[in-house]
Amino acid sequence: MTPISPTLRFERSLYRDGVTSIVAVDEVGRGALAGPVAVGMVVIDSAVKRMPTGLRDSKLLPEPAREALEPLCRRWVLHSAVGMATAAEVDSLGIMRCLGLAGARALGLLEAGGADVRESTLILDGNYDYLNPALMRPARVVTRIKADRDCASVAAASVIAKVHRDRLMIAHDRDYPGYGWASNKGYSSREHFAAIAELGPSALHRLTWLKDPATLDMPLDMPDDLPVGLPGEPPSEFPVELSAGSSANGASALRADLPA
Repeated sequence: MTPISPTLRFERSLYRDGVTSIVAVDEVGRGALAGPVAVGMVVIDSAVKRMPTGLRDSKLLPEPAREALEPLCRRWVLHSAVGMATAAEVDSLGIMRCLGLAGARALGLLEAGGADVRESTLILDGNYDYLNPALMRPARVVTRIKADRDCASVAAASVIAKVHRDRLMIAHDRDYPGYGWASNKGYSSREHFAAIAELGPSALHRLTWLKDPATLDMPLDMPDDLPVGLPGEPPSEFPVELSAGSSANGASALRADLPA
């Protein structure tokens, strides 16, 4: 079955409705046992040209294709950024808060790079707005299921985020040998579970996600497109009020009560 090619139809429908700037958002690493969760963002406007040939949701592309597309995607968009939340933050705050935290950091990086996103509309892959509860000021967010598959801008964000996180995990593999991160990128696999059982968890593992290594029964190759949240972690975990504040890394949109 031929993978569905994303288009700019949805983005152009927003422009026809009066939107002047779009920030496309996608996350990677949500289902990993080790390493950060990452949120990629790209900025496009109504003058956006035809998307790079072969662009797809990053999950549908082999690694060499993602690596080849990543610089093309960066050149295609006006601005791009990847924000991350660490494994320790996932353990401390939960995955849902960390999705918002990583997204707020990505917005801050866009702003630090010269992008004016205050009036932008954000296309967020999925069915739940995890971003606004983490922001100091409300953002215009449109959630769309399978946006990474259907929307070219979101597919570009997914490729950029995936390549960024994969490269980081390959580098971490040299610092923490034995877990196979150069190949599994921190996701679940029999070899990864076996390494945890033999070596114990590393400083980059999400300890709250691990059970007794002798009795690990998490599904292998847990995908990134699971519903947001884990058992016991409903959307209402987020406080909904917005508070003033700024972060040390330039993410002026970040809530003051979240780590910078």
